[in-house]
Amino acid sequence: MDSLSSEFGRPKTGGSEGENIQSYLTKALFNVNIQNGLGPVQVVMRPENTATELIKAAMAIYVKEKRRPLLETCDPGCYELHYSQFSLESLKPEEKLMNLGSRNFFLCPKVTHSTL
Repeated sequence: MDSLSSEFGRPKTGGSEGENIQSYLTKALFNVNIQNGLGPVQVVMRPENTATELIKAAMAIYVKEKRRPLLETCDPGCYELHYSQFSLESLKPEEKLMNLGSRNFFLCPKVTHSTL
């Protein structure tokens, strides 16, 4: 069997015993539910990205896929990211995705005093 794998150039799946290979995620799938939207927007991005970058990417995909209802504004600064629709506290925009502990989020417009 070893001669066959060397003949066909089968890639090595493991290192030698003395080799220490560190594995890490290069990209991850995040699901972002947008308020009043039908189903989550799936975004593939690096876990080192921030919540703001996830908002921008999710909105871009939402607009590109021509989802309904249309967004009131395409300014990512007008939206907040939450863990769920039942979470009152929004996530910090500069927070790294890998530190959030979840891959499922809820995006909604920021609440302003004029909308209260």
